[in-house]
Amino acid sequence: MSEERSRDTPEQAEFRSHCRAWLTANPLPDAPVRLPQSAIEIMHTAQLDYLREWQRLAYAAGLIGCDYPVAEGGGGRKDCQIVANQEMQRAGRPFLPNILGLGMAAPTIHLHGTQTVRETLLPRLFSCADIWCQGFSEPGAGSDLANVQTFAERRGERWVINGHKVWTSLAHFADWMILLARSDRTNKYEGMTYFVVPIKAELGRAVTVRPLIKITGETGFNEVFFDGLEIPDDYRVGAVGQGWQVAQTTLLHERGAGPMVTPSSGRGGDPDRQIADAYGLIDLARTSPRAGKTAADDPVLRDRIMQLIIRQEGSRQGARRARVPALCEHPQRIPLQAKLVMSEIRQDACALAMEIQGAASSFAFSDANAPDGGEWALGYMNSYGVTIAAGTNEIQRNILGERVLGLAKSK
Repeated sequence: MSEERSRDTPEQAEFRSHCRAWLTANPLPDAPVRLPQSAIEIMHTAQLDYLREWQRLAYAAGLIGCDYPVAEGGGGRKDCQIVANQEMQRAGRPFLPNILGLGMAAPTIHLHGTQTVRETLLPRLFSCADIWCQGFSEPGAGSDLANVQTFAERRGERWVINGHKVWTSLAHFADWMILLARSDRTNKYEGMTYFVVPIKAELGRAVTVRPLIKITGETGFNEVFFDGLEIPDDYRVGAVGQGWQVAQTTLLHERGAGPMVTPSSGRGGDPDRQIADAYGLIDLARTSPRAGKTAADDPVLRDRIMQLIIRQEGSRQGARRARVPALCEHPQRIPLQAKLVMSEIRQDACALAMEIQGAASSFAFSDANAPDGGEWALGYMNSYGVTIAAGTNEIQRNILGERVLGLAKSK
């Protein structure tokens, strides 16, 4: 962290000292239950309660929403959220459960919402008093997001919403949803409007949430059905028909290239020994038996591990470069490619871990005999959600080709 300190502004240096002192003085108790690998896999109230209290404490200490205006529940600082993120990761603190709210809803509401919406909803989002989810994907509109069919009909100063969203992470706990809906069936791109929608208050009436069970047995994803949900026009974000443009702000932040930096941290515990970190493969290979030796004795396998570590380090050094404007020929290239590159490194690292473990990789994470608690195999199965989320990696390559490299649009 000395390198980060050397680049800190005076405000960042003062804030870093505050973050480090608070994190040192306020250790978290051990989790009473097994924590999932990321926020989108939270499936039990006990998991959520523990993580929710962690976010509440971090917000009260000023480590969340640092760069947002004070009137919106933020800290009123400048470029300090990245400092808090670095210190939370250094301290090995777990991820924040309201990740969809922090990473997508908050910046979109801040940049496009009315003053009343910003000042009413954002403080509760930052403190985790309210959980948020994202209502974009539908059965016929995943990567082709412009094909959304959930319909919002205007009736005076109210809107009536009917439709079906899917792959909605955290909807089973969510109080609010950011929703992209069609408001005009005659115009594809200019016929969408963006809303913030209260869903928990309408469960069992105008809103139905149905969990989707994944191959891992976890239930982070959900289907959400709207049957005549009425909301006031005050919950519209941006102008009528401008939902597609507002959604681009959400997607930009979801893909890591937005101007409002948001917290992201690990699972908790040792920050240098995280599942899906390529360095973890070294210890795994050293402890995995193979033909009377260990997997680490195989020179080909050692080379494959090192190739993954080189890719991972390349991505990390790219993130450092992104913080130096003079080294960035295009402001969005490195942030946009980070999701693509790191999601594939994660998937490849977990796949190699399963190869290293051999037959033992078939043990479930609930099996006491599973190496590393079965986390590598679980990470491999979960990794496909990451390569699909925020637009598939194929879509991400198109975006990089068209917006960064200036290539012709694919047909």
